[in-house]
Amino acid sequence: MASEGWMRRRVESDASAFEKGRINVLAQERQAVQKKTFTKWLNAHLKRVNIKVDDMYLDLRDGIVLHKLLEILSGEKLPKVSRGKMRIHKLENSDKVLQFLKMKKVHLENMGAHDIVDGSARLSLGLVWTIILRFQIQDIVMEESAEKRSAKEALLLWVQRKTAGYPGVNVKNFTSSFRDGLAFNALIHKHRPDLINYDGLVQSEHLDNLNNAFDVAEQDLGLAKLLDAVDVDVNVPDEKSVMTYVA
Repeated sequence: MASEGWMRRRVESDASAFEKGRINVLAQERQAVQKKTFTKWLNAHLKRVNIKVDDMYLDLRDGIVLHKLLEILSGEKLPKVSRGKMRIHKLENSDKVLQFLKMKKVHLENMGAHDIVDGSARLSLGLVWTIILRFQIQDIVMEESAEKRSAKEALLLWVQRKTAGYPGVNVKNFTSSFRDGLAFNALIHKHRPDLINYDGLVQSEHLDNLNNAFDVAEQDLGLAKLLDAVDVDVNVPDEKSVMTYVA
């Protein structure tokens, strides 16, 4: 009996360890997709000033890239940055970025200039997402409703209204609802029916549908290809990445 109890505890312990390991792997995969999407988003804006981000964890550390990004997004001039290479200069630049965001009433929980300079992966992703949310997604206006909604709710409602009536499309979220690619194609078709042969799409052909939408959006609408089809055709696509592209 004692050996059976020990064996049961061992099995439960192994199962728990496996589950924790799987959760960590999924978190790392999600983080990798976000990094790729956010880097493409950064470059889509920064190309106006001939700046290219290769590794956002490293390239944002001096505060200068973030400073220039916020000037582009806001159309405002921020306090002049320091071009010095020492840590104190990077901290000064990063602090100017954070002070500007606070002035814009952007909530930055437990983030300091040192977090940017140290290149924390989690906090770097969180900061860029906060900027996307404030300067891109939050600007969405729901003209059809005076009801106050969060940016995510407003964007979801906008997508639902634009894709209503399209066969095979039932957008309930920014994850699995976009996996087969039909929702992306429907959004393009709604605005430019000449660009998409929606009736010719096959719902089971996920990658073909996704690549069709992303290619058309890039080539004919000038929208940066922020997403890779293989990153969307998964059980649970990354919500923040999909929202960034849709917005």
